Amino acid sequence: MANRERRVVVTGLGALTPIGLTVNEFWNGMMESKSGSAMIKQFDTSKVETKFACELKGFDVGNFLDRKTARRLDPFAQYALVAAKQAVDDSNLNPESLSEEEKNKTGVIFGSGIGGIQTFYDQAVINREQGPGRISPFFIPMLIPDIAAGHISMQYGFRGPNYCTVSACATGNNNMIDSYLLIKSGMADVMVTGGSEASINELGIGGFNANRALSTRNDSPETASRPFDATRDGFVMGEGSGALILEELDHALKRNAKIYCEIVGAGLSADAHHITAPHPEGTGAVLSMEMAIKQANINPTEIDYVNMHGTSTPLGDIGETKALKKVFGDHAYKMNLSSTKSMTGHLLGAAGAVEAIASILAVVNDRIPPTINFVNPDPECDLNYTFNKPQDRIVNYALSNAFGFGGHNTSVVIKKFVQ
Repeated sequence: MANRERRVVVTGLGALTPIGLTVNEFWNGMMESKSGSAMIKQFDTSKVETKFACELKGFDVGNFLDRKTARRLDPFAQYALVAAKQAVDDSNLNPESLSEEEKNKTGVIFGSGIGGIQTFYDQAVINREQGPGRISPFFIPMLIPDIAAGHISMQYGFRGPNYCTVSACATGNNNMIDSYLLIKSGMADVMVTGGSEASINELGIGGFNANRALSTRNDSPETASRPFDATRDGFVMGEGSGALILEELDHALKRNAKIYCEIVGAGLSADAHHITAPHPEGTGAVLSMEMAIKQANINPTEIDYVNMHGTSTPLGDIGETKALKKVFGDHAYKMNLSSTKSMTGHLLGAAGAVEAIASILAVVNDRIPPTINFVNPDPECDLNYTFNKPQDRIVNYALSNAFGFGGHNTSVVIKKFVQ
């Protein structure tokens, strides 16, 4: 028994997204083919080229955190704490019922691609206008990307491995993969993991405008995120957080935990190509997907659904499509694919976690979330992207991709749970 391979299951989920502030609202939003994109309300957009984004709707941090705590957290860390609480509550992982040894084996790996950019912006203004003597003593703790993981561990007394992995838009997946591998290795029994991002401000929008990554479809923001459509012109910025509880199977069974699915494979690779552009032939994406499928010990033909990175950029969607054809061959045309970024926008460091949740829910419900806003076919994107409305299909295995600036590629294989 001691030598049996450790299996990793998902026992809790939390989601704070532009189309829903809970996991159920998020799922319902996807099933309604809902767009989260609208004109930006958080700041005056007169000086930026892109004037829309996928903001959280109706989110009031005061409903979740006391004002003193909230003031000492950048929005990305606020979002992380809220999503993590949803996941912990969903898992019935009551910290008060855990032994000291169990707390030592419960960790947090929770990341952000950018970290406290709103705090950075605010304190830079103070420094310029009032001088460094007026900078907040909380500036650095609010800024650093790893602080969300620290706050979550302090909130619950979890003393296991605690850090964040930063890999741009692959961050959410990367943190999940690290958590998965730590549990597989025996270094932890339970991990709170995911990603969070809050970059909708002048710096965030202006910066991505500067490198020509964002859509500028200001006349129709709700349809601007249109992966695989021939008229796509860039991604739409999103914000929010996704959180998951990963747990060693025997530990979960011992406490009669609800089990959503099993994580059975993970892949990591680099494009080694360009700081922002994906490899045009999807070389790194191929390596990542092949590694994840090999680790899952399945044939590529067993994958039923792929939640694609699918950012709605001209180059990225084609590169990932080419990669899928290389990995899956003829089966690429038989799977269902989709980009849920068409509804949520691109949540950057939170994207991988939120999209893994979408994939898990597809496995649980045997229903494929759609890719919305498709109108104009692109001959180079000719697979089944589940356009415009959800589709029922048995999903025994799902693959979730997340790629990031710097050429980072990550893939996770999710399996319907069978004990």
